[in-house]
Amino acid sequence: MSIATAVAPSTPKSPAGAPRTGEVDNRATYVSFGLAYVLGHGAAAVSGGSDPLLALPGWLPMTLLGIGLAAGTVNATLAAARAQRAATGPDILSGKLLGASWVVAFAALFLAITGLTNSLDLPDLQSVLWPTGSGLVVGLLYLAEGAVRRNTLHYTLGVWLALTSTAALFLGTPGLYWVLTLAGGGAYVVAAVLEDRRLAAYRPR
Repeated sequence: MSIATAVAPSTPKSPAGAPRTGEVDNRATYVSFGLAYVLGHGAAAVSGGSDPLLALPGWLPMTLLGIGLAAGTVNATLAAARAQRAATGPDILSGKLLGASWVVAFAALFLAITGLTNSLDLPDLQSVLWPTGSGLVVGLLYLAEGAVRRNTLHYTLGVWLALTSTAALFLGTPGLYWVLTLAGGGAYVVAAVLEDRRLAAYRPR
C-alpha cells in the first residue's frame, strides 16, 4: 500500500465498487428546479415593475414556474424511489417518508396561499407568495433530506434557498424576482455541477 493510498479519504461503497446503498442522484431535480427559477422568475423579473424590459403575458411567469416546480417535484420523488430499491431496513421507511413529504409540503403551501389570498381578498398576492413560499418549502425539504442522507451539498443548497427566498420579500417586486432568478437559479447550476463531482466519487474505478 502506497503512502498516497494510506492517507486518501475512504469513500463509502457497497461491494463490487457500487455506489453507496441508497445514494440519490439529484441532478435531474436540480436542473428542473433551476429551469423553473431561471425561466419562471426570470420572466417575472423582466416583465415586472413600472418600466418592464419586456412585455410578457401576465400568466406566463407563473405557468413557467409551475411547470418547473412540478417537474422538479416529480424528479425528486422518482430519485427517492430509485434510492429505495437499494436501501435496506430503516432507510426504506425514511425514503418513503421523504418522498411523501414533497406532496404534503406543496399541498399545504397551496392551501396556505389560497386561503390567505382569499381571506384578505388580495389575489395578486399569489404572485409574491408562490415564488418565495415555494423556495422556502423546497429549501426546508432539502434540509431534511440532506440531514437524513448525510448529503452536505443538498443540505447547504437547502440553507441557501430557504434564506434567500425569504430575504427576497424585503425587496418587493420586481426585485425579489431578480434575487430568485440569480441567487436561486445560480445556486442550482452550481449544485448540479458539484453533484456530478460528488457522484463521481462513488463510481467504480
